[in-house]
Amino acid sequence: MKIRTAISAAALLLMTTAAHADCDKVNFSDVGWTDITTTTSIAKQILQALGYDVNVRILSVPVTFASLESDDVDVFLGNWIPAQDAAIGDYLKSGEIEVVATNLTGTKYTLAVPDYTWDKGLQSYADIAKFRDELDGKIYGIEPGNEGNAYLVSLTEKDTYGLGGFKVVESSEQGMLAQVGRAVKRNQDVVFLGWEPHPMNARFSLKYLPGGEEFFGGEGVVNTVTRKGYVQECPNVGKLLENLKFTLPMENEIMGKILDDGEDPDKATLAWIKAHPDVVTGWLDGVTTLDGGDGEAAVRNAFGI
Repeated sequence: MKIRTAISAAALLLMTTAAHADCDKVNFSDVGWTDITTTTSIAKQILQALGYDVNVRILSVPVTFASLESDDVDVFLGNWIPAQDAAIGDYLKSGEIEVVATNLTGTKYTLAVPDYTWDKGLQSYADIAKFRDELDGKIYGIEPGNEGNAYLVSLTEKDTYGLGGFKVVESSEQGMLAQVGRAVKRNQDVVFLGWEPHPMNARFSLKYLPGGEEFFGGEGVVNTVTRKGYVQECPNVGKLLENLKFTLPMENEIMGKILDDGEDPDKATLAWIKAHPDVVTGWLDGVTTLDGGDGEAAVRNAFGI
């Protein structure tokens, strides 16, 4: 009986390992932010050129981390630090989510205002309450469930900086930016969650407000994270993930094509890939096709570069 039990346990372990080691398909989360849509599209198209099947799911940040923990998602390219420290902290401590690499440095993420509002004197979180009437008591955030929104809501609930009674308006990235665009067109005061990389930094003349450093920090980074053990189980994909490094100018350029010119994200990223073959081949150092072939040759052939 003990032998039979041991055999059954071993068989179950082998089945579980085999299921996890099925690397033919790579499951990404995209939280719907244009920068993460951009980088995820790049990774997806390269992996497809290497012979992989890629699935991208649109999930909120909290659901993304829960899905990585449950192994329903393999990879997330949008772990903004320090803004997501609290949201991901317990998963990192438990080992259920692992950091593979930092894919972007020099990011910004906090409340912002147009230059003309800054020039009127709204130059920090502590100044927002002074402009309650001009702002109609509203702070514009992004999608519901976002940890940045939750922090702003906590400020209003605790009356921090005198923000009690302010409403945090939750919307999509596109919805928030449309509201900001309307306000700027009318020269109206508005305060909203801003970040870089993003073409909003070229579209609007804006300033980032000091005061939210306890949550948003200063300049930050974006990490590539995976479910537990993924890089060990799928080392070829893991090598590509380790190699993927992006820049602010690159992401701003591609995002501008998507948001300002209305291009399809996959087409915009493919055009950038074709225009920057040396960057792409650098990402492929040590990376093969799914079946062990020449990764660089396969990608060059697929993209015509």
